[in-house]
Amino acid sequence: MKLIWSIIFILVVGSSCLAQKVQENDVPPQVKAALQKQFPSATKVKWGKEDTHYEAEFSVDKIEHSAVFDAQGSLVETEVEIEIAQLPVSVLAYVKANYARQKIKEAAKITDANGNVTFEAEIKKMDLIFDSNGNFVKVVKD
Repeated sequence: MKLIWSIIFILVVGSSCLAQKVQENDVPPQVKAALQKQFPSATKVKWGKEDTHYEAEFSVDKIEHSAVFDAQGSLVETEVEIEIAQLPVSVLAYVKANYARQKIKEAAKITDANGNVTFEAEIKKMDLIFDSNGNFVKVVKD
């Protein structure tokens, strides 16, 4: 009986993860047009859905990007992968002081629709979020 419940659990969890990916045909035309206008040189575009928003993950000049749009095609935020050394010094100091045994795997600069910038430092199974000055804001678990 435990085996049956385990299989059902895996199928339910697995199908909910797949539901977040979206085929390009299912993305509203105004969202695809907004991506093309904002990032005309985007390649390797993959679509996903976060609640009511559409997220495009893509490359521009071999640099990973993502952009989140609402259903009308308005840009909500962008995220650009950056070198770890490009993080503010205070971010690096915070990680060293609070996560001494962890290494930063990836770093990103996030800009919302109003131009507000935050930084993300990914360490083991979590993202550390910092404001534009490098002050710690929150932890987001993967």
